[in-house]
Amino acid sequence: MSLPNSLTALRILLTPVFVAFLFSESPFFKQLSLVVFIVAALTDYYDGWVARKFGDSTRFGKYLDPLADKILSSAALFSYVYLDLVSGWMVWIIVVRDFLITGLRSYAEYKDQPIVTSRPAQAKTFGEYVVIYYILIFHVARSVQLLQADYRSLIDSLMDSQVLFGMMLLVTLMSVGTGAMYVFEYRKFIKEIYLAILDKPNAK
Repeated sequence: MSLPNSLTALRILLTPVFVAFLFSESPFFKQLSLVVFIVAALTDYYDGWVARKFGDSTRFGKYLDPLADKILSSAALFSYVYLDLVSGWMVWIIVVRDFLITGLRSYAEYKDQPIVTSRPAQAKTFGEYVVIYYILIFHVARSVQLLQADYRSLIDSLMDSQVLFGMMLLVTLMSVGTGAMYVFEYRKFIKEIYLAILDKPNAK
């Protein structure tokens, strides 16, 4: 396996480690979950950098890389639902949109007509990760003993349910909007996929 693909695979392997540490009763492991998430996220930058610098890009890597990203971000978001920090319906909309568009992008890559990420979609991804990091950092901060006395009230106000709801609502609306843009712009691919699915029973 090439180095970029190995880094991508590492991102997937680190995802359950991150989740396990996040749910740990130990403050140390809970704090370590933030480190694991950052390391996993950094592999996304370095696998692309290595692939471009050394010309080590593969078709398999082009499929696996965005999938690994969505696995990591989805694991974080669903963890927040389990921890009762965010609303499940918002997370489902974001995650379903992400995987559907990732599937559409993979099909376009297969057809040698790669989809160029739009500016609004880039803004949506940036906003999604800002929210993920925001929640993770301040949730983990609650387990840091040194912060309990002086900053607990500040952290609690930053993690107020209405604040998190507003942030997640914005990302959800951006997800719906950019998802609709992709569906409209690349409806030709969606039609091809739909027809291919309909033809499968006939092929038997």
